[in-house]
Amino acid sequence: MQKTLLFHIFLMYDIHDNFLENFIKILGFIILLVFISCNISKGLTYHNFPSAVDTQDQLVTLQEKKIYSTDGIQLRNDFDAARANDFTQINDSIFRVTILPENEPINESPHFAFKIKSDTPRKIDLELFYDKYKHRYWPKISTDGVHFEAVDSMDFDTLKAGNIGTLRLELGREELLIAAQELRPSSYTKDWIDKLKVLHPEIKSSTIGQSKLGRDIDCLELGTGTDQDKPAILIFSRTHPPEISGYMAMEAFVEELLRDSPLSSAFRAKHRILAYPLINPDGVDLGHWRHNAGGIDLNRDWSQFRQEEPRVVATHAVQTLKQNKNDVLLGIDFHSTQEDVIYTHTANRQSKIYPFKDIWIQALEDDLAVLGPNEEAYDLSSPMTKGWFYLEFDAEAIIYEVGDETDREFLKYKAQVAAREMMKLLVMRG
Repeated sequence: MQKTLLFHIFLMYDIHDNFLENFIKILGFIILLVFISCNISKGLTYHNFPSAVDTQDQLVTLQEKKIYSTDGIQLRNDFDAARANDFTQINDSIFRVTILPENEPINESPHFAFKIKSDTPRKIDLELFYDKYKHRYWPKISTDGVHFEAVDSMDFDTLKAGNIGTLRLELGREELLIAAQELRPSSYTKDWIDKLKVLHPEIKSSTIGQSKLGRDIDCLELGTGTDQDKPAILIFSRTHPPEISGYMAMEAFVEELLRDSPLSSAFRAKHRILAYPLINPDGVDLGHWRHNAGGIDLNRDWSQFRQEEPRVVATHAVQTLKQNKNDVLLGIDFHSTQEDVIYTHTANRQSKIYPFKDIWIQALEDDLAVLGPNEEAYDLSSPMTKGWFYLEFDAEAIIYEVGDETDREFLKYKAQVAAREMMKLLVMRG
């Protein structure tokens, strides 16, 4: 088959055309063919999406990790998940930290995280400068890196053309951590997995591969008993580094599945649950706004799998599920945006458990009353996880989005309700 295809490729070009130009084109076809052959051997299928996306590596500009010192004030970004590209003094009381993306074009999500202190007590105005981008995240402050509090509204404004947020600070020798969202570097997820395994020894966890820069990509298996022939659920999270509220919801969702309750126990006994809590560890630890170390939005690479991270996760899911004859019923991917919303497929895409999502969302609305989910349905578009769940497995596909500033206790409660209502429906299914 490959020889025949290559023969036709050669016939596409006139022998009198520029030889070097044609040779380069043919070589590109050969490389693509080899790449496709390698991934087909891993069990991956290339699905067609209406809006193709180029997910080949793009140049990334890494921030310089350093300690900035200006007029007795030190600002540093030399830790995982930090983001600060420059620090300068405007006048006696105004300073500026520049926040730039890893590359462009990019979603407008200026992530920032840095530590700051002063040799002497003083009040300053600190400008968060996003260049041509608009402010998104409300700043949060921590003194221990664990507990974060949102900055008081009296101490922050974004009135300067939208691309500058001004933060009023009282500085001293105690270092303050200022971040767009609570920091959750890859080490945090490792610690969370270890704690879950102590509380629930039946959990199986494994490192299924590495990211582009060699960081671990892990999988949690939550079912009990044999894996063979069980229906399966897939859970994804943290494709986009700053989307912490969605990650928090994923944690609460998984922990509800692990509860020592009759419902959770019955669900785990009847289903195989694979959770991939951190799909983009490089982007997280590098402090990226959205992309991986290859400069790509990983939620656009669920067709060609040119980036390591989707390829590792998809290969593991497809191979292990096929090996144990697990039929995937549902894929749910946790994200964050400006408001709570649940993205689903339009009515023309009916999964094997249709109308699960309609009943599930109605149950959430009944439980949460006016604070229930806002559903938005759209058909297949670019190569996202939602489309991949449906095309690969004929599974129900949910993108569970949480508002950036949604109350943290409420988002946990809502995720717990979502998990319970899902379990009720799937356990009753038999």
